[in-house]
Parts: sequence; structure tokens; C-alpha cells
Amino acid sequence: MNYDVIVKNARIPQGNDTVLTNILVKDEKIVGFTLDLDGIQGNKVIDAEGHLTLPGCIDSHTHINDPGFTHRENFLTGTSAAASGGVTTIVDMPCCSVPSVRSVENLEHKLNAIKNKAIVDYGMWGGVTGEDVRNGWLHNVKEQADYGVLAFKVYMTPSVPTYPRVTDPEMLEAFKAVAETGLPIGIHAENFAMCDFYVKKFEKEGRTDGPAWAEARMTLAEKVAIELGISFAEEAGARLHIVHMSTGVGAKLVGDAKKRGLDVTAETCPHYLTLNYKDAMTEFMQFAKIAPPLRTKSDNEEHWKALQDGRIDFVATDHAPYEIPTEKEAEGMHIWNAFPGIPGVETMVPMIVSEGYNKGRLSLSRLVEVLCSSPAKHYGIYPKKGAMFIGSDADFTIIDLEKEWTIDKDKMYTMAKYTPFHGYKLKGKPVKTVVRGKLVYDDESGIVGEEGYGEFIRRQNIQKLDKAIKY
Repeated sequence: MNYDVIVKNARIPQGNDTVLTNILVKDEKIVGFTLDLDGIQGNKVIDAEGHLTLPGCIDSHTHINDPGFTHRENFLTGTSAAASGGVTTIVDMPCCSVPSVRSVENLEHKLNAIKNKAIVDYGMWGGVTGEDVRNGWLHNVKEQADYGVLAFKVYMTPSVPTYPRVTDPEMLEAFKAVAETGLPIGIHAENFAMCDFYVKKFEKEGRTDGPAWAEARMTLAEKVAIELGISFAEEAGARLHIVHMSTGVGAKLVGDAKKRGLDVTAETCPHYLTLNYKDAMTEFMQFAKIAPPLRTKSDNEEHWKALQDGRIDFVATDHAPYEIPTEKEAEGMHIWNAFPGIPGVETMVPMIVSEGYNKGRLSLSRLVEVLCSSPAKHYGIYPKKGAMFIGSDADFTIIDLEKEWTIDKDKMYTMAKYTPFHGYKLKGKPVKTVVRGKLVYDDESGIVGEEGYGEFIRRQNIQKLDKAIKY
């Protein structure tokens, strides 16, 4: 019997155990598993060498900046970074391109600009802003949903000039429009008035230290924003998703909402699990400046607990790179006016494997959920993505659990050669990344995928995550 690809010696998850098998691939799909390869041939053979082989990992929150801001990142460098980090599918945000994605016309413009660049597969967030509400453009919401976007994003605080934030009543109207599509609506949950007031206050008082950024955009600003979002979601019947949630109190609020039966979900990022603002922002200053900001060690611990018990549903990165000479450390630039954002798509999987699974904070089954199946279900692309079933796309993240290494900003594939994880020592590393049966990254050879191989992934179906929590 002949197959397109055989992934041999793959140690695949079975609950919290693993089994060594060989995966058979035809027409870019998984078509079988076998222990015995006698009489079986493959046009190509990928040797997993007994390493842990996960369904392809998903980063559902990236800002690749293409087209429009390609001095920061383009779809080739961004998806190369993803592949090197074991990510087989990204879901890109609507705000950081020109024009921003708030209509089918703008979405098609973006897709045409990037289609010949991607190394891995990609889905898209749709956009809705305060301007769309004010100008009567909410018909664009259903049109984007029908086209196949996976979710919608609103900002409670300013993003870029082409993507205006929402006021409270505008957000409620956006919730109502998105609720009719059945898709999630993700909110950047920080209270604008509080952040704006205290940033200006601290700057006027002469604070120039890195931690001042986090203290100005305080925990309370996220708390009240999440509370408002939950109230609006309950009123509108919307599927609320808290993107890049940073606080422990946020995890408690989301958990309480789940207990009440509300369709509320949340993601965290590796930096909110491992870094505290006092240490990281003192050492890296604006190179650790993000929004929401880094929090405390107590918040780190609460996020690990919430990721374990399901109050936090999965992990993403908020990959948001900036050009160092012009946007991070230009002349006269300081903690208040440097652009907030860090790259992350190539460090997510190794961080969660090393600090989560290898340190006993996450079980194997939960590791698969937070990196693979839960985001796929949430965004309606499961079991095409995020699963290892017959008929699923042949996406695999092959991880050497024993490999010890150190993150080096200068060796990253992203154009933005900075990270607050620089110098972080890890155990566990993606060593091969396979997208629809094609090897796109090998730890020895680097990126081996072809530009333009990645495909646009539309929503397959609408599935809701199980709101039952385990604690």
C-alpha cells in the first residue's frame, strides 16, 4: 500500500498516556495509524524519532502587520516564526493591516496581499469598531461571518488609527450584531478612562521606570472591563472571549461567569504565566511593554491554576512585533511613548511545554487542549485542525521533551529581534513542524517550507467549548 507521507515513530497522546505508532497521510489528511509498516510505502517519510507528536498547535491571536506595516513583520517572516515554534495554524487579528479588516472587501485585499507568503495555515479575525456602529456599517459583521472569519475583535482602549475603539454603548451594539452570527466576540479588556488618566498622571509625576507602565494600567482597569463585558454578553446573548487576559482576578470572574452558565471564555499568554512586571520591566524596559501589562507573581500562579482547571480555556500569544530603531528605542523614546507589543509566536509552544507540562503544571491531556483542540473548537475549525483523527488535516508538532536550550533573541525568525524571554532556559523544544503532511520546519535545517504553501482556513462549523469547569 502506498501513501503520500508516513510519519513514523510518532509518540501520540492517548489521554494522559502515549502510544508509539506510524501515521499514514494521503491528500494532506490523516488516513490511518499502524504499528507495522511491512508492505507499506510512503512517497515521503518523516521520522518523529519517538518524540511526542501533538496535533498541530494553534496560535489564535497574532498581529502579523501585513499589508501596511511590513517594516515590523510580514506574512513570510511571521509564519516562519510560527513554524519554528511548532505552530501549524495562526489566526490573525483585523487591526494591524492597511486597510484594517472590517469588511469583506478589506479582508480580500489582505488575503490577496499575503497568499503567496505563508508557510503555515491561517484563519482570520473579523473586525468591528466604534466607527462601524456610528456610521451604520454593522451589516459588514454578517458579511464577514458568511465569508468565513472565525471571530470578531473590539478594542475598549485605542489600537491603531484605522481601528477606533468602542465606547460602552457602541460595544453593546457590536455585541448584539456579532451574537446573531454565533461567533465569539473578543475584547481587549482594559477600561480606557482609567488607563488614560493614570498613564498621564504617572508621566506628569516624572515616573520613567519600566514598572510604572504596569502600575498605571492597573489590575482594576482589567477587572472592571471584564465585568462590563460579561454584563453586556449576558444582555446580548453574545459569546464573549477575553483575549490576552492578564490578571488573577480576571480568571476568577470568568470562572464565576462559567458557573452561571454564561458563554464566556478566556485566553492567557506565556508572558502572563511566567513573567512579573517588576523584574521583567526593570530589566527589559519598553521591550517588555505590552497591553495589558505584565502583572505579579501571584497573578502568574493564579493563571497556571486557571489554565489547569478550565477557567482559562487556552493559550495564545498576542504576537505584536515592532521595529526596534523607530518604535521601541528611537531618540526621545521612553516607557510612555514606546510602542506596546512583543513577538511571541515562536516561543509559545516551548514555553508551555517546558514550564507547564515538563514541570507538572499541566497534564498531557490538558497540554493538548490548551495548545490544540480547545482553540480549534472555539474558532470552528475542529476537527479539521487541532485533532488527530482520520480525516483531520495532517498537522503535527513534534517535540523533543528532553532538549535543553536557551531562548536567544538574535536567532528568532521574527523580524523583531527582541523578547523578554531572552536568556530563558527551557527543557522541551519543537524539532519538526508538519502542515498538511508537509515538513515546514526541521530543527537541524531550519525553515524548509515553501512560501505560499499555507492556506486560508475558513470556519468549518460553530462549536462551543464545554463551560463545565473542574475546580
